[in-house]
Amino acid sequence: MTGNMCLKEFNETISDYTGQKTYDVEYRLLTKNRGYRWYRAVGKPIRRPDGSPITYIGVFIDITGQKEMMQELAQQRESLSVALEEANQANKAKTAFLSNMSHEIRTPMNAIIGLDRIALNDPGISETTREHLEKIGLSAQHLLSIINDILDMSRIESGRMTVKNEEFSFAKALAQVNTIISDQCREKGIEYECRVKGTVDDYYIGDEMKLQQVLINILGNAVKFTPSGGTVTLVVETIARFNKRSTLRFIISDTGIGMSREFLPKLFDAFSQEDSSSTSRFGSTGLGMAITRNIIELMNGTISVESEKQKGTTFTVTVTLAESDRKSIDEEKTDLQPHEMCVLVIDDDPIACEHAQLVLGQVGVECEKALSGAEGLRMVKVRHARREPYNLILVDWRMPDMDGMETTRQIRAAVGTETPVIILTSYNWDEIEDEAKAAGVDTFVAKPLFAGTVLDEFREAFKRKNPKLERETADLRSRRVLLAEDVTVNAEIMIMVLSMREMQVDHAENGRIAVEMFEGHEEGYYDAVLMDLRMPEMDGLEATRRIRAMNRRDAKSIPIIALTANAFDEDVQQSMQAGLNAHLSKPVEPDILFETLEELLHH
Repeated sequence: MTGNMCLKEFNETISDYTGQKTYDVEYRLLTKNRGYRWYRAVGKPIRRPDGSPITYIGVFIDITGQKEMMQELAQQRESLSVALEEANQANKAKTAFLSNMSHEIRTPMNAIIGLDRIALNDPGISETTREHLEKIGLSAQHLLSIINDILDMSRIESGRMTVKNEEFSFAKALAQVNTIISDQCREKGIEYECRVKGTVDDYYIGDEMKLQQVLINILGNAVKFTPSGGTVTLVVETIARFNKRSTLRFIISDTGIGMSREFLPKLFDAFSQEDSSSTSRFGSTGLGMAITRNIIELMNGTISVESEKQKGTTFTVTVTLAESDRKSIDEEKTDLQPHEMCVLVIDDDPIACEHAQLVLGQVGVECEKALSGAEGLRMVKVRHARREPYNLILVDWRMPDMDGMETTRQIRAAVGTETPVIILTSYNWDEIEDEAKAAGVDTFVAKPLFAGTVLDEFREAFKRKNPKLERETADLRSRRVLLAEDVTVNAEIMIMVLSMREMQVDHAENGRIAVEMFEGHEEGYYDAVLMDLRMPEMDGLEATRRIRAMNRRDAKSIPIIALTANAFDEDVQQSMQAGLNAHLSKPVEPDILFETLEELLHH
């Protein structure tokens, strides 16, 4: 300290503490050699017995370092706050940029994929040209998948990716996954098997699309990194049920090239690659597993992996879904009485037969089994002779001695065509469909078996045998559509696509012209409107609002469908709020477009 001045300052600083038992004060003091420093005085004031002035007894602690650190932290907090705001603004700018880039990239992609498909439908092209076009289509789809990965990663980073809680058919969702993966496996010469252990419900409440995305990402990698002759397996089971929620476990195993233990902790990092050469060899962006992990975490699930070089990899995913009150049988469909049905399952795999008995038994269907085609044929003949035919026959396609199609031929020859026959298969049935139909097969069901799927297919097969029961669908022929599209080549493609179903199209170059054309024709002139969202002069959302606001009946009821390159969930919400009936992302699949039109035009 520097003497009296400093002591005086100190006395004044703590004079307020006179009479108190203790004091704890901070003060700034000028030192002799080190300038001003901060001290903390801790002690107590006392008065001597003879009444002399207060004496201060305590300790002095140099807290200059702490003060400087606190000031630095305050500055850092302020800087961090500024940086966070800048990061938020940059994130918003990045999201807007990606949204715009999505639109700008998807628009020409729509033209590439659309024209490629139209060209492939031309019967006059040569085989060489067809091969070139197919490669163009595959390359375009690969580029589109990369764009989708980047958009997904952007949604995750910005916190804009959300999960839905909607009822969905787990059986159909799994069947779609199996169809995609079994096709890939067949092309590479890989054996694929999907098994369901125990009881798994037909319906759950959750996010169907994201669950499928997770499974397809992991299974797709398994196929990609497994050489010809290997195997890929998916096992699904329920591991817990509590308070109307079920935890499902998915185990995906392969016999592929595997990964080193050192790389496993980095597997779920964005852009991670164990071997940089694998990017070119296997066509990976390094985003798939990062996206997969983030989706699973959004669904409150877990993912783990075990792998060994040249021996294969096993992923274990657990996801908890809400249970649905809906059972396998739709309550509105009263044409089936499961407890009155008797089904025969013909499959050489005893486990598959037991599983069929389990899942069908849960909905009240009596199920008998036969472990060979010959045994099944004998059982069918016996029931037919007793005039108690089976209501449905399920036949496995791949069986020794007599496969599913030969078994069906002999069943048809013996008892006729009254009983529906459904082929069970883990493979894509496109290649055998014509031969199977000629043999007397009514339809196909993908393994693993779900009661709801079997009964839905039975219902459809029964309706086909009784045409009067077929539900009427909207006929698209001669329907008139108003197409609002500012990109000429996209408009030409859409007109060609719609002409495949003999539809008539009027083209508007932007939203303003579309509104004028709709208003300029009498009520009911147009059956539907296909609306691009990004157009000059007036965008699709504003055009839709103006059509909906018109004082005429068809303005409120006409189906308006968004055809847009905007791929974010917010874009879909804006479409619905503006009055659009459906939102189809470009490149638009013709079959999805036709199904949407049929559904919306059906009354």
